Amino acid sequence: MDYSEIVTIEPGKRSGKPCIRGLRITVSDILEYLASGMSEAEILEDFPELTGEDIRACIAFAADRERRILARVA
Repeated sequence: MDYSEIVTIEPGKRSGKPCIRGLRITVSDILEYLASGMSEAEILEDFPELTGEDIRACIAFAADRERRILARVA
């Protein structure tokens, strides 16, 4: 998945953390909600400005970051 237009990084927003479409919702916020057991439907209900594609972009971003970390270690 190409998350490049969904996950944005702005130095002055949320201390430069990766956010969703310029919103103040970070990728790590979404990942923490998922890790705590929230379903996609529950997240979307709590944050109606988000889409299912936004949530999948967070997962793709995290997977890509993990791959890059492992590539540097190898």
